Amino acid sequence: MTQYLNQLNTADKLATEPWPEDATIYQPYEAEQILLPENASCLAVKAYLKMCNLPFGVRSCANAEHMSPGGRMTKLPFIRAGAFIFAEFEPIVNFVEQKDMAIGSWQDEDEKADMRTYVSLVENIFTMAELYISFKNERVYKEVTAPRNGVVFPWPLNHMQNYGKRRNALKLLKVYQWDDLDIESVIEKVAKCCETLEYKLKEIPDTPFFYGDQPCELDAIAFGHLFSILTTNLPNMALAQTVQKFKHLVEFCRFVDEKYFQTRFLPE
Repeated sequence: MTQYLNQLNTADKLATEPWPEDATIYQPYEAEQILLPENASCLAVKAYLKMCNLPFGVRSCANAEHMSPGGRMTKLPFIRAGAFIFAEFEPIVNFVEQKDMAIGSWQDEDEKADMRTYVSLVENIFTMAELYISFKNERVYKEVTAPRNGVVFPWPLNHMQNYGKRRNALKLLKVYQWDDLDIESVIEKVAKCCETLEYKLKEIPDTPFFYGDQPCELDAIAFGHLFSILTTNLPNMALAQTVQKFKHLVEFCRFVDEKYFQTRFLPE
């Protein structure tokens, strides 16, 4: 009973407190450290908060992953908002929704349920594919993943960190039954996910977002993963080459980037 009352009090506090002006996203260093799956998750959160028009800062830390309270997949990013700390995309979205500041409030319950099915599909398929290419592909691991992940640690700690990180990634791939897949099977899963997303995007013609003229949770997480895949240079570009085949998704990424970020990393 006491635990239930504490949960109610926490929920009330979340709902009544205003959005803190000093809300901060914590992530690894972008230029030299962050990996593809982490970058996708961090970008999805940034896109979501920008779509909600909520102010936030970004703090890069060498040990951001170890500072995180944990999570289901990448543990990143995590956000400190007042007295609260949440990690990964979905818990952060839930936090914003409890404060009645979320995009997608215009959707009815059936549409929200439909939308969350797509969100789950995007997060699971793309995160697993990003982990696979980063940790199972030997050339990508040796030339990109290991050097970037270990760059902030001195020898021999960098090798220990890389060993632990790879072991955890391979364990996660095994849990989701991706560890025994070959690259062709991974690409096939990514292509089917992209096909599903493109079909959804074209369902309402002449609108920029998945559910019409206004963004929702799906727009943020799809952009985070698709844009990160398209703009990350790897020795094996199979994921990016697959996404590039879906022109509506590429145009969607270009639109969201220009509207909220203005990086212009995607050429016309």
